[in-house]
Amino acid sequence: MTFIAQVLTLYPEMFPGPLGLSIAGRALNEGRWRCDPLQIRDFATDRHRSVDDTPAGGGAGMVLRADVVARAVDHAASAAPGLPLLAMTPRGVPLSQERVRALAAGPGLTVLCGRFEGFDERLLEARGIEQVSIGDYILSGGEMGALVLLDACVRLLPGVMGAPSSGDDESFESGLLEYPHYTRPYEWEGRTIPEVLRSGDHAKIAAWRKSKAEIDTRLRRPDLWERHEGARVRSPSGARHDEDLKT
Repeated sequence: MTFIAQVLTLYPEMFPGPLGLSIAGRALNEGRWRCDPLQIRDFATDRHRSVDDTPAGGGAGMVLRADVVARAVDHAASAAPGLPLLAMTPRGVPLSQERVRALAAGPGLTVLCGRFEGFDERLLEARGIEQVSIGDYILSGGEMGALVLLDACVRLLPGVMGAPSSGDDESFESGLLEYPHYTRPYEWEGRTIPEVLRSGDHAKIAAWRKSKAEIDTRLRRPDLWERHEGARVRSPSGARHDEDLKT
């Protein structure tokens, strides 16, 4: 089944963009996924093809109109029914690998790219749009965020990465950052590959990698480490054992 990616944007020429290259581009050419950018201006009704207006209550910038964007959203929903509808916005829930996996397991998605000051809030409420953020910073528009979201999904589609286990040890898949990697030459600028990685002892290598992943996560991303530790000490029911409560 082909994964459908509908993108509602004022700049459809940005797609597939970098997703037309590397493994995503190969998967696109193979028909594993489809990129359908839609121009939001095509759903404006005035001769100037206006999509925005001044903010109610005053203030700088412009706001995307609910009526125009809703027509684009409704068209996308009729063209590919049943796809989850997401909007890229800094006010959204941070994107996680867990959410990416859930989206990649489905038939596709429709992603709405904001511009200017964002969307009329009534649009988000009326169409039940899931708001997603890719980080605590501001971009010129939602297109770059959409590219990030789509790349994260496409690489998980069957056959895109090759071996099904290719991404199992990567950062965030297990709740930890990934362990560091090395390759030849053995010595470079006075720095050598850790001896354990040249030992051939797979158990020791696995233990070293696990330890490094835990150390790096604890030092670099204490928020991830806290969540990982919380999940590790809880039972499937969410209850904690008595010995856990004493630590």
